[in-house]
Parts: sequence; C-alpha cells; structure tokens
Amino acid sequence: MTTLRIPFFQVDAFSDHIFGGNPAAVCPLERWLPDETLQDIARENCLSETAFLVEDGADYHVRWFTPTTEVDLCGHTTLAGAWVLFHRISPGRESVTFHTQSGPLRVTLRGELLEMDLPARPPAPTTPPPGLAEALGLAPLEVLEARDLLCVLADERAVRELAPDMTKLGALDAYALIVTAQADPGRGVDFVSRFFAPAIGVPEDPVTGSSHSTLVPFWAARLGKSALVAEQVSSRGGRLECRLEGDRVHMAGRCAPYLEGVIAIQE
Repeated sequence: MTTLRIPFFQVDAFSDHIFGGNPAAVCPLERWLPDETLQDIARENCLSETAFLVEDGADYHVRWFTPTTEVDLCGHTTLAGAWVLFHRISPGRESVTFHTQSGPLRVTLRGELLEMDLPARPPAPTTPPPGLAEALGLAPLEVLEARDLLCVLADERAVRELAPDMTKLGALDAYALIVTAQADPGRGVDFVSRFFAPAIGVPEDPVTGSSHSTLVPFWAARLGKSALVAEQVSSRGGRLECRLEGDRVHMAGRCAPYLEGVIAIQE
C-alpha cells in the first residue's frame, strides 16, 4: 500500500485578512484522480468549493467541487488557485490561464489585487417558480434567470436582513439563487448581493465570483456604467471591483492565506 500525498492550501478569497471573504481549498495534483476521490476530498474539506489543479504546459486545468457535486464555474476558488500559483508554486509568475468547463479563465496579478475574467451570464426576466416568495419570506420586486435565479429586492437592508427557509429554498426548481439590491448611497459601493445554493450543498456562499457573472451585466445596464464596486453582504462579507467588457466580466480582489498542509490518502 502506498500513500498519495496531495498539497493542500486554504485561502480566504476576496479578503485582505483571514476570517473574511470566502474560504477556498486548493489542491494541486500531478494527475487527475478518479471523480469519486475528488468528490470525497471536497466533502471532507467541507468548504463551499475545492479547486483541483493539473498543470498543462504553461497553463492549468481546473475543476471545482462543492461537498456534494462538481460545478461548472467558481470564481473565488479560481482566484485562490491563482494566488497559490503566484505565491507558493511559481513565485514571480504574474498571470495564468485556467482551462475549465466554462472555457479559458485568465487571472493576472496587479499589485496586491488578483484580477480574473469570467464569461458574462446576463439574466433574462422569468416567471418566479412556485414557492419562491414563501422560501424567501418576501416577494421580490423582479425575478430574472441565467444559470441562477436573480431576485431584486427593495433595498440593501432587505438583502442584509433576509432569512430564507433553506429547506424550501433547496426544493425550488433552481440551481442557485442570488438576491440583490442597489447599495445605500455614500458607501462607495454600487450594489450588494447574497448567494444561496442549498440544492448543491452550499446553503449560503460567503463571496461568490460566479454570481457576479450575472450581477455585473444586470447592474451595468441598470446603472448605465461598466465599472462597478460590489459587496456581498454575508456574515463574512467581501468586496469585488468589477468591470464589464463585452461578453466578459472582470473582477478583482485580494486573498489571505490561512492554512497549508498535505492530504494523505492510502492507495
């Protein structure tokens, strides 16, 4: 019996300090392991997502897993994975392209900020699924849909104070749900949001890059501006500097390393 040793990093993404932003697990691999092993590791890590990286020439392939399933796009673990490459695996490197289910994603180091670009997923108006208002505890002003449902609420306070019924939310016919509103004036923030995905094992995600692929095109059109400052107002919270360029959403943030170690698996 041999022991497979996998480097493990936990990084708080979209935060300049630990215990803020969104904790992400990053596991660089020499080769792809069976899907069930990747899922078991993500379940054991018990974070919203774990990123697995495999080198391919100058680039990397990345796959993302929640504790219960593989997902097609995850922003905060992409940011965290780039931080690990730039600061631990290849110090001095300042850019990397990740190949993913959602196409190539590029991350560039700009001073202390890491900037990545994701595909824009603009939402379209949709009919609210049965039970939505009951699950949220209120009726949204508007309901739109891309990959995720997007619910527009009256104001920032409504977003912050929302206490949805997770059991009912997880039973909706929706991959995940975003709630959003224009930010209170005078704070230097354009819009706020929260993200819930109990159906895929993430009751509330602290800071979600993929949701901003939908939020940024929505608010860019609504506010008439392409550069936006976003704040995800979960209990941990995080701020993103965003920019819409054609069919791509650029978002930048900081990362704070929390934990480094090794996962040992008996083979």
